[in-house]
Amino acid sequence: MRKIYYNHMRIATLRIPCAATSLSLLVTFAGAQQAPLRTASLESHEGLTITATPWTDAAKYKDKFPKKSPYAAGIIALEVSFRNDSAESVRVNLSRIRLTVHLDAENTQELPSLSAEELVQAMLKPGGKDPTATRKKIPLPVPIPKKGKDKNGEELQREAQEASVPTGVVAPHSTVHGLLYFDLQNQLDLLQTAHLYVPELVLMRGNRALTYFDIDLGH
Repeated sequence: MRKIYYNHMRIATLRIPCAATSLSLLVTFAGAQQAPLRTASLESHEGLTITATPWTDAAKYKDKFPKKSPYAAGIIALEVSFRNDSAESVRVNLSRIRLTVHLDAENTQELPSLSAEELVQAMLKPGGKDPTATRKKIPLPVPIPKKGKDKNGEELQREAQEASVPTGVVAPHSTVHGLLYFDLQNQLDLLQTAHLYVPELVLMRGNRALTYFDIDLGH
C-alpha cells in the first residue's frame, strides 16, 4: 500500500472576511459556473477554498432540526463548504477535521466533529454544564455501547445525517457543503478564538497531499 505523506508547511493563503451569511451553494458539476462564496471565514490555496460559518443563532437550526435543536444542548453546527476550482478531484478526510479552542492562555484543545449518532447521544444525555463552574477541559466524546433508539432519537439522527457534509470527495469544478457538529458544552464564547483545522487533503490522482487549512473563526 502506498504511503501518503502530509505537507505541514504553510504556504501563502488568502483569507477574506465577509459579512456573515448562510451558504446557498449546491454541488455543481465539472464545467459549470460556480456561484460566488459568501461566508464569515474563508481560506483558499492550491485550487481549493474552504469556508466555515458557525451557527450561533437558534433560529438557524429550525429548518434542519424542527423539533429538537443541537444548539439547545450546547452543540454548535458549523456550515462548511469545500469548493474545488482545480481540474482534479480532492479527497478530504472529514474524520480528521478538528475545532481548535483556547480554554485559557495556556490551554488549547482540539475537538473532533460528532457523527450523527454521537450528536444524538450528546443531545439526549442527562444533565448539563454548570454555568457557574470554573472552565475546564471539554471532555472528548467516548464510545458509548449501542442500544436501541426510540422514534425521536432515530428521527434526530436522520436529520443530523441529512444535514451533514455528504461526502469527502470534491469533484473538479464543484462544491460540496453541509454541517459539522462540535460539542462546546455551552461554552459558545470559545468561538471567538477558535480555528477550524483541516489537516488531510489529497489530490486523488497521484495521491499528492495539499497543504492543511487553519481557518480563523474569530473574524
